[in-house]
Parts: sequence; C-alpha cells; structure tokens
Amino acid sequence: MKIANQKSIAHTKAGMFEETRFEKIHNVIFQDSTVASILVAQEIAALIRDKENQNKPCVLGLATGSSPIKVYEELVRMHREEGLSFANVITFNLDEYLPMDKGNIQSYFYFMHEHLFNHIDILEEHINIPDGSVSSEDLYQYCIDYEMKIKAVGGLDFQLLGIGRTGHIGFNEPGSHYNSSTRSITLDHITRVDAAPAFLGIENVPRKAITMGIGTVLSAKRIVLLGWGGNKAEILKETIEGEITPEVPATYLQNHENTTFIIDEAAASELTRVKTPWLVTNCVWNDNLKLKAVVWLSELTEKPFLKLTDKDYNNNGMSGLLTEEGTAYDLNIKMFNKLQHTITGWPGGKPNADDTNRPERATIPKKRVIIFSPHPDDDVISMGGTFDRLVEQGHEVHVAYQTSGNIAVSDEEALKFAEITQSLCPECEETEAIISFLKNKTDHDIDSVEVRKLKGLIRRSESLGATRYFGLEDANVHFLDLPFYETGTIKKNNISQEDIDIMCDIISTIKPHQIYAAGDLADPHGTHKVCLDALFESLKILKTESYMKDCWVWLYRGAWHEWESFQIEMAVPMSPDQVLRKRHAIFYHQSQKDGVMFQGGDSREFWVRAEDRNHLTAKKYNDLGLSEYAAIEAFKRYHF
Repeated sequence: MKIANQKSIAHTKAGMFEETRFEKIHNVIFQDSTVASILVAQEIAALIRDKENQNKPCVLGLATGSSPIKVYEELVRMHREEGLSFANVITFNLDEYLPMDKGNIQSYFYFMHEHLFNHIDILEEHINIPDGSVSSEDLYQYCIDYEMKIKAVGGLDFQLLGIGRTGHIGFNEPGSHYNSSTRSITLDHITRVDAAPAFLGIENVPRKAITMGIGTVLSAKRIVLLGWGGNKAEILKETIEGEITPEVPATYLQNHENTTFIIDEAAASELTRVKTPWLVTNCVWNDNLKLKAVVWLSELTEKPFLKLTDKDYNNNGMSGLLTEEGTAYDLNIKMFNKLQHTITGWPGGKPNADDTNRPERATIPKKRVIIFSPHPDDDVISMGGTFDRLVEQGHEVHVAYQTSGNIAVSDEEALKFAEITQSLCPECEETEAIISFLKNKTDHDIDSVEVRKLKGLIRRSESLGATRYFGLEDANVHFLDLPFYETGTIKKNNISQEDIDIMCDIISTIKPHQIYAAGDLADPHGTHKVCLDALFESLKILKTESYMKDCWVWLYRGAWHEWESFQIEMAVPMSPDQVLRKRHAIFYHQSQKDGVMFQGGDSREFWVRAEDRNHLTAKKYNDLGLSEYAAIEAFKRYHF
C-alpha cells in the first residue's frame, strides 16, 4: 500500500485542492499516529515483498527517535504473524552520536536492535549503522566508505525520516548544504536539549554525530517523513509552506519528486488550512470554528472582541462569516458571551446557582473527584489552583498518581537519600547495595529494582507533602504505579490489560462525578499519552455503568503548554494568594525543582513556567476584552 505522492495529488488537481495552495510538500493528516504508522509499515512491507518477487534486495534508509517506533512495531508484528521476511532487506541508518559505544543504551545501534533488528530475520551483515566509536583519524574515510556502500547496492529504495525542532533530518542541522554527503556534524543546542531526557541531562548528550547528508537522503527513490505532536507543528508549517533554506534543512525535501509527510492533527495544527481554513476555502461555520476565527482576528488586530468591526472581518478573509451572522456587532457579543461563560471560580459547580451558562453542574453539591496525574507532580503543576479550590469547596477529592516517576530522579538525589538512610541504619544491606550500585553505575547500566524503588519513594514523599499542604487526607492519595512505566529506562512498555485493570478498579471504587486528566499530547508516544490512553480505554469499558452517567471528564494540559483560548471550556481564575499556594505545593517536589531534564528548551524552573503560563492565559482573556485576573487554569471537556 502506497500513500500517493505530491505530484499525483496536490499539484495536478490544484483546483480541487485550493485549501493546500500554500503547501509545497504533499502531506496526509491522520487523527491517530498509530493508524498512520501502520499504513507506513504496510507500504514498506509491500515494497519488501515486491523486491523479493523480483529477486532483488530492498534497500531501506531508517530513522531513530520516537516517531518511527510504531512503524517498527508493526513491521515486527507482520514478520511474526504474517510471515514478512527481511532476508532480502539491506538497511542504512541515518545517524549516530559521536562518540558513542554500541553497548550504550542511548546509542542508535542499541535502539534499532531493541525496536526492530532483534525481532526479525534480517541478516546481520545487511545492517548498516554509523559507528560512533570510529577514531577521529579514520572518521573522514569511514564516512566516504559509508556513502560508497549505499551506492554499491543501488541506492536507497525507501527513506524513513523524522524531523527535529530545528528542521533537521538525520542530524543535518541548520546550515547543511543541499549536496552534503555522509559526514560528522556538531549538534545544535536545541537538538541536544530535546535529547536530554534520554541522557538524564544535557551535560551527558554528545556534542557531535555522524549523519547521512542531505544529498544522500534526496537520492532515495521514495521518502516518507513522520511528524507527531504539537511540538513539531511550527517547524512542519515552516517546512511545508516556507521557502527552501539551509536554515531549515527539511525544506530541501520540497525538491524531491516522491516525498510524503505523514502527520497527526496536533503536528498539523499550524498549517494554514488547519489553523485558519477561512483564508483558503469556504467554511462550514459551527460555533467552535466561529470562536476560533474571532479569537484569531482579535489577536491579529490587537483588538478586544467588542471592538472588532465589519471592516476587520472583511479585510481578513472573513466576509463569509459576516454574511452568515449579519453584523460584527451581533457576532462579537455572541462570541464574547461564549468565552465569558467558560469562567468560573467553582470548578465543581456552584451549589444552588443557575448553571445554565456555567461550565459545570450546580447539582450534586458535593462531588466525588479523581485527579489523574501521569507523574507525581503534574497535578499541582498543571492544576494546583483548581485542586486547592475543589478541596476548599468541600468536594471529596482523590488524587491518583499513575506512574512512580522514578526515572526523573537523578542518581545524585537518590544517592543523597540512600546515604541518609544508611546513617540511620548502618546494617541495612539493601541500602548498601543501592549506594554501591549508584557509585559504580555506567552508561550501560539500567537502574536496579532497588534503586527504582528508592527513587519512586522519593517522589511519593514529595507528593504527600503537596497534597497534605492542600488539606487532603493521605487515604485519598493513590499511587497506581502502572506497570508499563516500570522499565528503568526512558523507553516504556506498551499499555497492557493490567494497566487498564488498575485504572478501571480505582474509577469503579470511587465512582466519580468528575475526572481530571492530563490531555497534553505534545509527544504522542510519551508517558502522558499512554496514561491518557489507559483512561480512555477504561472509560470505554465502564461507560455503561450507571454511575458513569453523572461523570464528566476534564482535560488539563501538561507542564509546558496551555489550551488555546478558543479550546477552553472551563477557565478557573486564581487570586494572587492562590498563585502563591500553588507555588508552595510545587516546591514540595524538590527532586524536580532544580535542573530537571524534562523541561525541553526552556531553562525556567517548573514553578516559574507554570506561573507564567497561568498569567499568560489570564492576559489573553483580558486582551480579548474579559475581566483581568492574576492567573487562570484552563480545561477542555472530553465527551466519552
């Protein structure tokens, strides 16, 4: 199965595809990255079988990172269950860190064997991965030889790519030349920051790499680039709609005759036809799209809703909306009221109040609430003010920490606690084993069970400190320790029935009227996504239960992002005092406070980033013409 290429769709039928006129690379948008990955795997499998029938080798260029993981999983499944053979396949990986030992669990050699090669019948001599241990004296000739080896087998039949936030493909960073070949390169700081979680800190990320060149990639007969998650949205827009420039190496793919970008909805969110469809085609205007358009126009013109004029709408491609609504005056008031009705100081509903225009129900004055937190600090970081309000307003609040969060505790932090424990219990053999392990740990080592247990206990004690500060009893704090997470490495297992059973058990026990959960899908293969999938699968199983008829699900965003103004369905304002209370709750998570490696490209500490985000949400509301608040936490309802 092959997904049609750029020339056969987007450009030969331009009149039928007016909405894509800004796009210079063919792309297909999928709602679900897993479904998309399966289709890509099917295309690769069809190519392998076709080459096998011709008695020819199939030469694949392969990528690493989170983007192709599901593709590899599906190829492995097809090998096991459908007899797909890789005996005629020759692979060339795009890149490898330099220096990097093959046995290092962060090496791409390890990654490829872990995710693909160990599970299929490919011949070992057909696997080609740049050697990160090659000496500096031999590096130049090694790169030439790698290039010549690709040419010797007839070039790449299919190249699988991901894309970095700098626009790099492979490790071809900004400034890479169009005709570049396999070579060593210095990694961009942003690339190293993005890799920092896997290496447990940016200081451990190599500064150099070996990579196939742009020219090598472009020589492939077929190219498919995968892009998942909202953190790739901006660079994908720049790549697909922008001009060709060495500052965004992926834009070179505009010149390739047979390239397709496979992206999910979050990754496509900045494309013109998705973000502002009224600029490229006639729209069917529902209330949600109207609000999105009016928010966009308000931000573009720097005017609050109620000051927008007919001219503002007509001059910015929105005359069709005015034709439908009548006048700017009527539309402005309608959208102003819609946004205003999202604001409430009563996230559990205000008892004995008219809730016609409130986001939550006034009925059931004392609600049973579950706050699901993927890691042991997402609850206070993302919705600490709302959490505090729910407890203060008398609801029966439960917090369920879905994972132990042990991977985010540094070895230095764990060693500190182990040494304190040893001073209190000098004869404790388990503590001695932990200290010995941590002091002798190498890049090849995965944390022992005992070390993971200690790191998990550190996160537990911090969580209990924060929940007690908000006045929550310990009996209402639940540590689920979902099994998918407990691998000791950044790579986690797939969701299992055991994970879903644990989720079902706590929901069926508490029978909640409200569920809060992290809906941040910036990384579609990350912990937040797996935790959300576990919730969604549980809701499918339990939705017919009588108590679920009264259950509403509210999604909050993760540590670094907020819902767009037009997406928000419940906005909970915070006073300056409540902002301080949220800050103090976050401070209980001391192991995460300084230098944590999961902060992406932002050097601010968690509490600063959280406060700035809440202040910005409040400012956006104020700029749109609504009341001025110190801070706002935002939620979107999920209908199951």
